[in-house]
Amino acid sequence: MTLIKSILLLGISAFILSNNSVAQVKDLSLQQAIDLSLQNNKALKISNEKVKAAVAKVSEMKNNRLPEISVSGSYLRLNNANVDLKVPLKSSDDEPGSEPAASNPVKLNEAAYGIANASLPIFSGLRIQYGIQSAKYLQKAAELDQVRDKETLIQNAIEAYYNLYKAQKAVDLVNQNLKQAQQRSLDFQNLETNGIIARNDLLKVQLQESNIELALLDAENNLKIVNFNMDLMLGLDESTQISLTSTPSSQTISQNEIGNIQDWESKALNNRADYLSILQQKEAGDIGIKATKSNYYPSLALTGGYAAIYAPNVLTVTNAVNIGIGLRYNISDLYKTGAKVKQAKAQEQQIYFASQQLNDGIRIQIHKAYQDYLESLKKIKVYGKAVDQAAENYNVVNNKYKNALATTTDLLDADVNKLQADLNAEYAKADALIAYYKLHETAGILTQENTENK
Repeated sequence: MTLIKSILLLGISAFILSNNSVAQVKDLSLQQAIDLSLQNNKALKISNEKVKAAVAKVSEMKNNRLPEISVSGSYLRLNNANVDLKVPLKSSDDEPGSEPAASNPVKLNEAAYGIANASLPIFSGLRIQYGIQSAKYLQKAAELDQVRDKETLIQNAIEAYYNLYKAQKAVDLVNQNLKQAQQRSLDFQNLETNGIIARNDLLKVQLQESNIELALLDAENNLKIVNFNMDLMLGLDESTQISLTSTPSSQTISQNEIGNIQDWESKALNNRADYLSILQQKEAGDIGIKATKSNYYPSLALTGGYAAIYAPNVLTVTNAVNIGIGLRYNISDLYKTGAKVKQAKAQEQQIYFASQQLNDGIRIQIHKAYQDYLESLKKIKVYGKAVDQAAENYNVVNNKYKNALATTTDLLDADVNKLQADLNAEYAKADALIAYYKLHETAGILTQENTENK
């Protein structure tokens, strides 16, 4: 008997563990959702790599100030080359002071040489300095683009979080309404059995119950989809069921907190990372024009080198060290650089007009986000009244129905209106928070707020 109990306990434990492995429940706050989204988002990782590339580009430009050093060498095997030296060779048998004998052709089968050169730029028409400045502006632009991507990601996480809240709330409310509909069907069935109501009224009630069941299926299916998408966004296991701990009802946001539209426009133009980024690109474009014009100037460098040559029986050169000043001027740049300057100016103008276009777009976005938030606040008040009105209307119709002063259709319509009012009220709370954060994201200060709330 004890053995049988042990086996049963083991079986039950295995079943529970298997169920836990299939569906895990994770409590999740809004801040935790944002943090997980930032940790696992692949687009943000791409932005991080772009910043690293921009930093490396600055280092590359700075390295242009360092000397260029090259070393080359070669060993040559020759096919009995004939070397006829014009300088007579002096043999060891010649007496001191005597003229060297005429040289004879020498057979050369091999040769080797090695050369080392170094060049340190002294003046290059300021191309190096301009290159460094331009790379720094582009690095700053890449960092600002990363900030903008981060803000967009945070806003997406917020919207996903509260959309999941709406999906869960819809399931809860429809499920509650279904229980009421099921009880109503039982009550009407008893009434119909006792001949108190017509069968048609019972069918109406049962039809509404079926419709609510279908609505519940749709709500549950939508919840599964939203939950699955949230799991992927946060890098969680696909079977994880998320339990939200930050609900709209636990937060209060009033209209007085947001100020006027002019303040938000100013905030956006001072903080929007994409707008600041394009301004940095414009500065880089200005530097690019100057860098292109530097081609009009010559380049001056300090040069040095070392050479060694070995040719058996012919020539040996060692310690051939040289140092000097090198000047380079490409004459063709006088008539080729003009076109390059025009091209650089055209690119700079494109960036300028793009910044103006973005300026207008930001103002449009701010106005929309501002008005959307104000509208969401008004909807909360309206839907709050609607909930009370729908509840009171249902009670009145229900009492009338009991006193045979209202039809079954009136009762069912009042029930549907009550459910819809409850759903609208919950959706309005979530939408108001989404609109609130959207306004901050549009103004470019969502990252700042997220940091302050930690």
